[in-house]
Amino acid sequence: MAGLTSTQRKHLRGLAHSLKPIVRVGQKGLSAAVFHEVDQALDVHELIKVKLSGDRDERQGDAEQLAERTHSELAGTIGTVAILYRQHPEREKRKIRV
Repeated sequence: MAGLTSTQRKHLRGLAHSLKPIVRVGQKGLSAAVFHEVDQALDVHELIKVKLSGDRDERQGDAEQLAERTHSELAGTIGTVAILYRQHPEREKRKIRV
């Protein structure tokens, strides 16, 4: 996937509205375990919310780093929550159309 357009990001944020955060990043910040959990959650759900801690700049940096290291797209951040999307590699298992 080459990247999301602003329209696709808006669509994904709308789909994520009713979702609860699946992964929470605690005081220790991003760790190998967090990246592993996010990666697994994306394999199952394609679209997830991640609850971040820290100040605004730190949260934005963490969200971007999560997206980069899990090969996903950052659909947006709302307060302390990041919305991540990664299309399932198998066409028949894809749940979300963008």
